[in-house]
Amino acid sequence: MSSAQDPFYIVKEEIQESIDKLQSSFHQWERISSDSGEQVRLTKELLAACESIEWQVDELDKAISVAARDPSWYGIDEAELEKRRRWTSTARTQVGNVKKAVVAGKELNLSGTASVNGMHRELMRMPDAQQTDKSNQYTQDNDDFIQSESDRQMLLIKQQDDELDELSASVERIGGVGLTIHEELLAQERIIDDLDTEMDTTSNRLDFVQKKVAMVMKKASAKGQLMMIVFLVVLFIILFVLVFLT
Repeated sequence: MSSAQDPFYIVKEEIQESIDKLQSSFHQWERISSDSGEQVRLTKELLAACESIEWQVDELDKAISVAARDPSWYGIDEAELEKRRRWTSTARTQVGNVKKAVVAGKELNLSGTASVNGMHRELMRMPDAQQTDKSNQYTQDNDDFIQSESDRQMLLIKQQDDELDELSASVERIGGVGLTIHEELLAQERIIDDLDTEMDTTSNRLDFVQKKVAMVMKKASAKGQLMMIVFLVVLFIILFVLVFLT
């Protein structure tokens, strides 16, 4: 099977495109200020993309494990299997490095936010009533913003889960169709084998009859030959009916 037709290489190209996009977004994430809303958005997108690619690589690993049970059936050898395992390992490492860097940056930002919140609480302890009112308003606005962001994040996670469920169902349907086609091909192969066997048997019978006819023709007289020809024609018709019409 050529690389253009092998499902592994088709899926591999799709995953590699996703990894390239992930790394491009990661480089953009590195250049953005850590306290900007744009980096917060990119952080969520990068983590979601990492989870999606890791799941795809895991599914590809499962397919490689299935092929390793009977490589000859899939038209591959051990060297090809090892090459595919190395690629999935490299892809998992690339995605893992991006994920670790993004998670570390996210935790660092959270630590900085905690320090700012500590300073904010100290300011709230000031006896000035006006300052206290402003601080309370700021806290309320901040809480509303955090709640809004939390709700939006939960919605995004739910949407991603739904998309993953749909993708998983599609993969299962494709797998079922593949098994059905495989079983149908095996059934067709058995029918063809039976037909070949039957044709060989019929051919052997006809050869045997022809040899007998030749032997009898040599021994019989002209009249006997004529009677024998009539007899053999009738016998041939009977054999033909028995073999091909029953």
